Order: sequence, then C-alpha cells, then structure tokens
Amino acid sequence: MRDVILLIAEIVNMFHDQINEMSDELGLNLSDKDLHLWVFGILGIISFLIVHQLFKALARYSITVISFIYTFTVLIVIVFAVEIQQKITGRGNMEFVDAVIGLWGFLLFFLGYLVLKLGILWIRKLMKK
Repeated sequence: MRDVILLIAEIVNMFHDQINEMSDELGLNLSDKDLHLWVFGILGIISFLIVHQLFKALARYSITVISFIYTFTVLIVIVFAVEIQQKITGRGNMEFVDAVIGLWGFLLFFLGYLVLKLGILWIRKLMKK
C-alpha cells in the first residue's frame, strides 16, 4: 500500500513540476494556489464533460449503473482513506490488499443484490402470466 501511495505521489509531483516549469517559462509566475486552481479546474471540467456524457448514455438503460459507479467511486476514496488512517494512527496495517479485498466485498454484495433484484423481477413476471 505504501508503495502505491508513493507511486501516485511521485506521478503527481512530476505533473506539478512540469506545470510549474511551463508556468515559469511563460512568465506567469503562478503560486501553488494558482496552479491548484487551474489544474483542478481544467481537470475537473474535462472529467465532468466526459462523465456527464457517459452518464447520460447510461441513464437511457438503467439508473442502477450510475448508482453503482458513484458508490464504487466513493468506496474507493473511503477504502484508501481508511488505509492511510491506519498508517497514521498505527491502528491496523496499511496494505493495498486490504483495500482490494474491501472493494471485492462491495462487488460481492452488489452481485447478491442484482441476483435478488432479478429474482424478484422474474417472479413478478411469472405471476402476471
């Protein structure tokens, strides 16, 4: 887990340094706060436009898919926050495998939910005939 966090931090640092150098070369002299505003603003709006189009397309078929994606995304954040908290507080072991197993737990329970939901829909369909 520690290695994954360090890798992500290194990628972010490399990206930060490149943007900072580009800013300096253009004579913009942006502060760290300015860089955050621009980077996350641009990244956020691009992500929003992509996600919005994807969710509009998915909504034609099922709102359940959108709910699943949103929940899974939130759980990724929570799982990694818990693992980092374990490292900071020393309560438990910070391990990448723990994060993966936690997400597998959600996938397993969601599969159970789908099986139950499809079973109920199938029974209702049979009862209407």
